[in-house]
Amino acid sequence: MIAIASDHGGYQLKEHLKAYLAAKGITCEDFGTNSADSCDYPDFAVPAAQAVASGQCEMGIVICTTGIGISISANKVKGIRCALCGDILSAELTRRHNNANMLALGAGITGPMVAERIVDVFLNTGFEGGRHQRRVDKMMDIEKD
Repeated sequence: MIAIASDHGGYQLKEHLKAYLAAKGITCEDFGTNSADSCDYPDFAVPAAQAVASGQCEMGIVICTTGIGISISANKVKGIRCALCGDILSAELTRRHNNANMLALGAGITGPMVAERIVDVFLNTGFEGGRHQRRVDKMMDIEKD
């Protein structure tokens, strides 16, 4: 199951991606928002990130207008490696090299067709491990301080 969340700026893209993933047989748990009314992205990013960190959801997707604020919010949750990706190569490499467990998108920057491809690559690319595991371990050790 994929956690998905947005603020008002990402609401339309979130709804689009939920339908896109559902058509592929991928289940999403929607952590809100439920309208395009103005709201605050941490209120939705944090519960989605907590669901990923706890193992309730396998991965997560969070969306705001730029993807910046919502990714920063998600990354405040221990155990989360949320990457803001606006292109396919970044989505691939953040999975292969950083073992990112959440994807952030900027709905004002990335259109729905590109977002679909970014999501596909993010969800279907595995972590390489090896020398990258050492680096991920060092990143995660920072949370211990």
